Amino acid sequence: MSKKYVSVAFAYVGVIVGAGLASGQDLLQYFLSFGAPGLIGIAALGVLNIIFGVVALQLGSYFRSGHHDDVFERITHPVVRRVIDVVLVFSGFAMGFVMLAGAGANLEQQFELPAWAGSAVCAGLVILTAFLDFDRIMEVIGVFTPMIVIAIIVLVIYSLVTPHPSMAELNATATQVTPALPNLWFSTINYFALCVVNGIGMAFVLGGSVLRIGEARLAGRIGGTIIALVIGGDALALYLNMDRIWDVNVPALEIARTIHPWFAFVYTLIIFALIYNTVFSLFFATARRFSGGSTKRMRIVLVGVVALGYAASLMGFKKLIGGMYPIIGWLGVALLVVLAAGWLRERAGVSREENLRRKLIRLLVHKHDDHLEYTDEHRDKVRELSRASVVDSKQLRRDASTLAKDIVDRKANASPSDLVTPRRGEAVATESAASGRANG
Repeated sequence: MSKKYVSVAFAYVGVIVGAGLASGQDLLQYFLSFGAPGLIGIAALGVLNIIFGVVALQLGSYFRSGHHDDVFERITHPVVRRVIDVVLVFSGFAMGFVMLAGAGANLEQQFELPAWAGSAVCAGLVILTAFLDFDRIMEVIGVFTPMIVIAIIVLVIYSLVTPHPSMAELNATATQVTPALPNLWFSTINYFALCVVNGIGMAFVLGGSVLRIGEARLAGRIGGTIIALVIGGDALALYLNMDRIWDVNVPALEIARTIHPWFAFVYTLIIFALIYNTVFSLFFATARRFSGGSTKRMRIVLVGVVALGYAASLMGFKKLIGGMYPIIGWLGVALLVVLAAGWLRERAGVSREENLRRKLIRLLVHKHDDHLEYTDEHRDKVRELSRASVVDSKQLRRDASTLAKDIVDRKANASPSDLVTPRRGEAVATESAASGRANG
């Protein structure tokens, strides 16, 4: 198995962990405003994010999607699909300008830079990134994931080893925070739905970049687990410092400033980078939806979307989270129902397609390995498997052939059985070749 799943997993984390999560403002309003019980909601949110990562990336890989509509047109009714399309476009744009506002609030709190200027810097970086190729974009999105993990570990250790008020005092302070919703479980469901709306477009695109469905599943599991740990660690640190952070725009940054000015400086840049990741992912997915497959048109649309989003971001970060997020979250609940129904309906097909592609790749390894025989029988089987796939047969053959060549190039000195590990119930291509030679 290639290591692409690592870059996809890190990119997925970068998409989900944006301004509100990294800054702590989301967690404060949605969960910690309920005091210690809010940590139970955080744990539930972590588990749900792991499940979502696995499902979304697998569906993206299964349909080889270039944008969210590639998946929803296959798993739901046309009318429902159109409604979802409108919801995702609106939500992606709305969350994008909330994140731009978060970029401004972040730099304003740390450097006293005007909020509009910080948002403008982030908007400019988003536009510049659109001119990179997709593999490079994926690397850029994922590069900051290890940094936020390390930063959250530092925040948690500091919060645990330094004195803090009693639980009763922390809970009393938490009641001063205005909750996004009046009930913890509503908050949990709503915020998870918000994460789904935030991440589903880019998750489908990331999954669509992976040919092997098992690799996409592993990326979703790893990415979802990292997100769960980041959310849990961030929430614990915020709760233990509730007396200091309950009324600030960027709570996690306030904790960082008490550790050391240089750490606060670094944490500011990490938050800004994660905000940029999420803004780009949201606006990029929206622009691809209207590009018709044209990279040039996508870039033009993205510039327009960013300009409109920047204008909307000037309303302010904290106000936008409290007003826009619950609305988007409830729209996301409906999306969750459709996604769950689609997954249950397609799950058997996903498994069949995974086996089909594995066999196809194994056969094409023979084509590229000089030490293996590639017969007419193999060629006919490749065509048969390609036509049986749910995706375009010619494109699948090209992609599978490229991957098979990469496998051979990486493991030129390995035995054929090491190149692609056989699975139970599958015909092993090397056995077919051996049989062919014997009969010859």
